[in-house]
Amino acid sequence: MQDRLQRLTARYERLVEDLGRPEVLSDQKLWRDLSREQKRLSQILETGKAWQQAVAQASEARELLTGEVDPELRELAEAQLEESRGDAERLEEAFKLLIVPRDPADSRNCIVEVRAGTGGEEAALFAADLFRMYQRLAEQMGWRLELLDASEGGMGGFKEVIFAIAGEEAFGRLKYEGGVHRVQRVPATESQGRIHTSAASVAVLPEAEEVDVQIEAKDLRIDVYRSSGPGGQSVNTTDSAVRITHLPTGLVVTCQDEKSQHKNKDKALKVLRSRLYDAKLAEEKAKQDVERRSQVSSGDRSAKIRTYNFPQNRLTDHRINLTLYKLDRVMDGDLAEMLDALRLADLKERLEDLGSEVE
Repeated sequence: MQDRLQRLTARYERLVEDLGRPEVLSDQKLWRDLSREQKRLSQILETGKAWQQAVAQASEARELLTGEVDPELRELAEAQLEESRGDAERLEEAFKLLIVPRDPADSRNCIVEVRAGTGGEEAALFAADLFRMYQRLAEQMGWRLELLDASEGGMGGFKEVIFAIAGEEAFGRLKYEGGVHRVQRVPATESQGRIHTSAASVAVLPEAEEVDVQIEAKDLRIDVYRSSGPGGQSVNTTDSAVRITHLPTGLVVTCQDEKSQHKNKDKALKVLRSRLYDAKLAEEKAKQDVERRSQVSSGDRSAKIRTYNFPQNRLTDHRINLTLYKLDRVMDGDLAEMLDALRLADLKERLEDLGSEVE
């Protein structure tokens, strides 16, 4: 571990030098990538130095105990040794988790797509509840949420809602939300008080930049039409809504949230670019990860990942068997505990896969 710390320190010092070079300063993407790496290395080195300090304190206490000391001092040294050993073990584990290779997309912004599943109007209402949950989470995290497109259902629900979230580690934090979310509650439409089960699916895509995916104009068919609200009610009288079809893949993206056709086109292209980038990443991951079957972030969007039980105020994530009895707070955006647990489980799983590579 000492050798690895030395290598990481040397890498950090080189990064500091590189970030001041004119050729790096003039390349915005390179400068941003190196800055992100520097920030991550800074956190790793801080943990590593804390580990070194704990090891040194344990060594001092152990050395003190080898000589002849009065009983009171011996008691203090034994307590210091026990505490320092515990700190060293905890910090070593934290250090190993920090140096697990990260998904390069973790630092990106993301596109989130929520769709009502089985359950009719209740599923649409649940999709709207999930959207509000992510809105409030974004507010708490200091992220910026931008609505890209929405298809409304009855009673204020959503058949589909697509939005972008911009902020630090947005994709890295939210990628574990991808999958089927199941709800158990008494629907607003239920007069007998019976509990129903319905579902909504969530897809989380890393936001792609133009350099990630090249889209040729000849590969697109762009249709424009008039936006409409629930029940076909006209929202405006101009052809501002946009539908883009990517001919090579058959992907179709629509956007009608803005009154400007130009803005709707830009938003639709953002979603299309991210879907194509996500498909590209999934293909690469499948090639590299054939033998690994992650239970936490497999990306299988057909898998039931979580159950929201309103009568018991219970939230259960089935991937890590974590149950929280604070569903009311979670629906108000308090998702941090769940997201942290999922990220930790994923890191531990990957650490186990790497084995001696991080020793």
